[in-house]
Amino acid sequence: MFIRVHPWFNWGLSPQAAALAVLSLLQLWRPPTGDGGVDLLVYLLTGLLILVGLIGIIVPLLPGTTLILAGMILHKILLPNSISTTALAVITLFWGLSVLADFAGVLIGTRLAGGTRWGMAGAGLGALVGVCFSVPALILGTLAGAVLAEKAISGAPDQQALRSGVGAAAGFFVSTLARLACAAVMIILFLSLLNWAPAR
Repeated sequence: MFIRVHPWFNWGLSPQAAALAVLSLLQLWRPPTGDGGVDLLVYLLTGLLILVGLIGIIVPLLPGTTLILAGMILHKILLPNSISTTALAVITLFWGLSVLADFAGVLIGTRLAGGTRWGMAGAGLGALVGVCFSVPALILGTLAGAVLAEKAISGAPDQQALRSGVGAAAGFFVSTLARLACAAVMIILFLSLLNWAPAR
């Protein structure tokens, strides 16, 4: 005998059958574990995001290590048993280091070259403007930003302002190398800590 659950839900289903139907529908919102085809698609998507992230470390307008981390987090969400939360937390720490290196390299380069806080601020602003165009524009932006800030605000002589700008450009290259190193560590950790066996 079937029980009427609700005036709007009178399809001849028992409450138990209705609950099973709802659970079955909810399962459609996440990929089934242990499905080789689904696993392959997840790995391909993760690999694509990591590859684009590596390119983004060099090419402006791409978030770089952020895309790499996003791919790994997405992999964890879609295949929860593929990597531990602790491993992902360690990888996130290196992502944080790469973000700090992105701007710290320019600022430190300016300071080591004898620039003031205005020169460092100008280098950072120039980098933000230049990153919207191209790699040469990014380099020129850091250089021009530091030089103009030193001259216009700090009143530094031409030679000192130019020296500060060169330091900022050098800092950019240092930060790029640091971000590449962080990305390499993130990828090595991910590959070494990943559970390659399909979840069953």
